[in-house]
Amino acid sequence: MPVPENPFKAALQEGRTLFGCWLGLADPYSTELMGTAGFDWLVIDAEHGPNDLRSTLGQLQVLEASASHAIVRVPIGETYLIKQVLDAGAQTVLVPMVESADQARQLVRDVTYPPHGDRGVGYALTRASRFNEIADYGTTADEQICLLVQVENRRGIENLDEILAVEGVDGVFIGPADLAADMGQMGNALHDDVQGVIMEAIARIRAADKAPGILSTHDPMTHAAIAAGAQFVAVGADVLLLARGARGLAQKWTDKSE
Repeated sequence: MPVPENPFKAALQEGRTLFGCWLGLADPYSTELMGTAGFDWLVIDAEHGPNDLRSTLGQLQVLEASASHAIVRVPIGETYLIKQVLDAGAQTVLVPMVESADQARQLVRDVTYPPHGDRGVGYALTRASRFNEIADYGTTADEQICLLVQVENRRGIENLDEILAVEGVDGVFIGPADLAADMGQMGNALHDDVQGVIMEAIARIRAADKAPGILSTHDPMTHAAIAAGAQFVAVGADVLLLARGARGLAQKWTDKSE
């Protein structure tokens, strides 16, 4: 029996545009709630969210009952971290701060079994193989793993064409906040110079037959990114949704100015 198809990867290969949301609350209960919202995909964030392997595992488990595809963002592109989240059942991994083709090539090796990669062969013990129920896991897993790399500084943009030439990279996510900061525009990803770089990069990624990704909570920017070719588009974050809703409700009933 082969591994289940990765629907997110298949949709990107078909050229579809998929909408997602960031998960930073690091709790299976809130993640289960987000899974009922109707997003195409959800990112379990272990870079800026307080997630460890067990909290990531718990969220992968609850999202299995959801139509939303689970993506895990690891804190850094380290082989052992990627190995752990894949064994925990993630089929799509997002890796931050990729700056060179050499980094990208190593990441491809990290998500690939020998003889072409470095992923450890211990799937008989893992949730990924349904604890060895999927007898053909070792020979079929590679083609269903989706590797997304983040390009989010000037060095990464300078090396974008070389990164795009790396076989096995399925998509490239442009990180607006870090890119803006590296361009001297901390907190101002909507600056014209930053927007120009973002939109040009998205077009280059799409032209290279890779899937471009972006996070935007500003509708005009979101529409511009889609027009430029963005395919996996995050339009919010659970933390922001909760914070804005809670503050708005509190202000409604505690505002003494009226």
